[in-house]
Amino acid sequence: MPSSTRKPIAAVSAPSPPASATRSPGQLGSWAVFAAVVTVTTAADLITKAIAFERLGMPGMKPGTMVIPNMLWWETNLNEGALFGLGQGMGWLFITVSLAALLGIVVAVSSLRLPGDGILVVALALISGGILGNLYDRLGLPDLVWHAPLAREGQPVYAVRDFIHFRLEGVIDWPIFNLADSFLVAGAGLLLLLAMLPTTGQRPFPAAIPGSGTATSPEGNTDA
Repeated sequence: MPSSTRKPIAAVSAPSPPASATRSPGQLGSWAVFAAVVTVTTAADLITKAIAFERLGMPGMKPGTMVIPNMLWWETNLNEGALFGLGQGMGWLFITVSLAALLGIVVAVSSLRLPGDGILVVALALISGGILGNLYDRLGLPDLVWHAPLAREGQPVYAVRDFIHFRLEGVIDWPIFNLADSFLVAGAGLLLLLAMLPTTGQRPFPAAIPGSGTATSPEGNTDA
């Protein structure tokens, strides 16, 4: 009698999920949080600056308003430099740097997923909101014109609108700033905090295929 032969059973690998499935819901959640924070922070900055300049006018036109005695004032100021007034008159350089930073942030957020990267998403969104708020001013979109000095009277203003003045007599006189600056500092602070925290692996353990005796990583690679 002919001897029976046993044919090997070919291993069938599970089909890889489509790219759209691997990007959701974590990545979609990251974009949703990012967009929400950027929208809120940018709107808060632009609205508060508009109200401050509408009520107090251009710098020097009206006296500042005391909010907290001997500590906090609303006082309008125009800053042609960067944070804390650095780099006066280098507006186009700051515009270029701002656009490059926004592009880099968008690329970074596209690779992040919640919940593991939630704090990082919020930090980048705060920075983006701050950049957009000040970029709006640097492009001259508020439609302001200089009222002084005489040589610049009537010329368009390409400067950041500031109105928050923190001062303690005999201790500190902080440069006048706005909410966009605060969001930039808060976002940078979160990034610094993340850099100082100990890193822990966030990827899941490889999942074993039932009956195969091997394990696969989330990317589909197998280890013997």
